[in-house]
Amino acid sequence: MTATDGSDLWLRRFHPAPAAPVRLVCFPHAGGSASFYHPVSAALASDSDVVALQYPGRQDRRNEPNVDDIGVLADRIAPVVAPLFDRPVVFFGHSMGAIIAFEVTRRLERKGHTPAMLFASGRRAPSTRRVETVHQRDDDGLLADVKALSGTDAKVLGDEELLRMVLPAIRSDYRAIETYGPVDATVDCPVTALVGDDDPKSTVLEADAWRAHTTAAFHLREFRGGHFYLSSRAAEVIEVMREALRGAVAVR
Repeated sequence: MTATDGSDLWLRRFHPAPAAPVRLVCFPHAGGSASFYHPVSAALASDSDVVALQYPGRQDRRNEPNVDDIGVLADRIAPVVAPLFDRPVVFFGHSMGAIIAFEVTRRLERKGHTPAMLFASGRRAPSTRRVETVHQRDDDGLLADVKALSGTDAKVLGDEELLRMVLPAIRSDYRAIETYGPVDATVDCPVTALVGDDDPKSTVLEADAWRAHTTAAFHLREFRGGHFYLSSRAAEVIEVMREALRGAVAVR
């Protein structure tokens, strides 16, 4: 792929591994950026080619318009990710990223590209329904929810200038995920749902409902922690991911 196809806007490789036998594609959470997965890339660079998505409206793409619709995001991401399927691919999405990964998978499977595994982390199943209107709150109300989830760097939350830069992207992402679904569709790849046992955004039961969204194998992994359990339980999550990556290579 070359820069002319637009992939340079969307894809970030912090530890390039072009010869790796398997590829891990990571989808950030609402308000998140590709750099959230830098530690994952560092930990798994010897096992896989780790690629993180960079959505419009943040970091080096902050001057681009935000996208506040999950379907539109998935439509734009799918053709960028499709060329990555020259080897087995595992998708990992956290929170909003889990839903985007699911919708991208649906689009890619129509084109003959099926991930070896879809990890749906910190997000209830697409068919579950909650009424959420955080995106309609004022700035203080929106930030209160972000702080409660502990998903944004404390340095950003304490820096007024940085906050002004990231708030539009956060609000847009919240609007996208809070207006999504419910959706009853399925994918043909195996799905592993990961959830913290104290996550206010997804109960264990709501995470288990992902089993209805795959025609293949389903697993549920529960961890101690809240919405960002994957930060406090990083070593455990990394091992789960490493096992899946090695499994993807074994069945190739």
